[in-house]
Amino acid sequence: MLNFDEKRFLRIQGGAVALRERLDAVISDCLAAGAENIFFLGTGGAAILMQPAMQLLQRNSRFPAIIDMPAELVLTGSAQLTSKSIVVMPSLSGTTKESVALLERLQEIGATVITLVGHVDTPLGKGGDHVFVNFAEDDTSCESFYLQSLFIALSVMRHRGEIANYEEITGELARMPELLLEVKRAFEPQAEGYARTFASTEYHIVTGAGNVWPEAFYYGMCILEEMQWIRTRPVHASDFFHGTLELIDKDVSLILFKGEDALRPLAERVENFAPNYTSKLTVLDTAAFELPGISKEVRALVSPIVLATVLERISAHLEVLRNHPLTTRRYYKRVAY
Repeated sequence: MLNFDEKRFLRIQGGAVALRERLDAVISDCLAAGAENIFFLGTGGAAILMQPAMQLLQRNSRFPAIIDMPAELVLTGSAQLTSKSIVVMPSLSGTTKESVALLERLQEIGATVITLVGHVDTPLGKGGDHVFVNFAEDDTSCESFYLQSLFIALSVMRHRGEIANYEEITGELARMPELLLEVKRAFEPQAEGYARTFASTEYHIVTGAGNVWPEAFYYGMCILEEMQWIRTRPVHASDFFHGTLELIDKDVSLILFKGEDALRPLAERVENFAPNYTSKLTVLDTAAFELPGISKEVRALVSPIVLATVLERISAHLEVLRNHPLTTRRYYKRVAY
């Protein structure tokens, strides 16, 4: 595979899986101590990657799950953010400015802070009450963060008696690193073709629904915009028909992500509409990828993870085709802002 280290990938995703038991123990202790809610408080891309776990809790648990922006909470606070809150703070670098600024406020409040970082010798690596370190880099962090946050959500449900098959689900999730590698291998022959499609225009509408909507948002903002300087318009498939559809014409690129959860019909609605008005519809459907031994229930849970692993292959080819390394920035962490 182009510019890809298979052993490194397995080591990183296996590292995320290896955190499951300790994450479960921490969540168990927090709930036993009287925790009343859980906040997922990442910044930028890391925050987006927490959304499927938050959504899983909001739709399947009575335990309040909240996503907010650290940059706003530093200025406003929240009546729901208390000493009885569990706070999950993901940051690959461990140095994200907005998250670090909020950390001191959280310590004053007395919330229990769980940090998910790639480096321990950092403000977030040292400042959490419970620090989980799994080294990753930009091309491997999505799957790692998705897995860790999913383990947290499932653990909350387990210890509240809201899920009957926790062991079966997490057992299947433990197999994902190797299965994701096989997905990459199988998709590699197609990856360059998708990359050429993405490189052929400087503007894309990117859409999806359910737990793959965050991956559509993430890929548009953090990869195509930040790492490739390609303009995008991420829009939820539910909102596509309330404004964005008026931008579609034969020359407008529309990238549609289809997952396997209950919200799949919303993506299918877009898929049925778009070919009548644009010749540039690209569909990535997780149902097309083989995951031997993975149940229908778990396939639905891991749809955003599968998309992330496929899109990484497209991105690897995209940076070569455009002669634009994914690490190139003009402003991000380059100038003061």
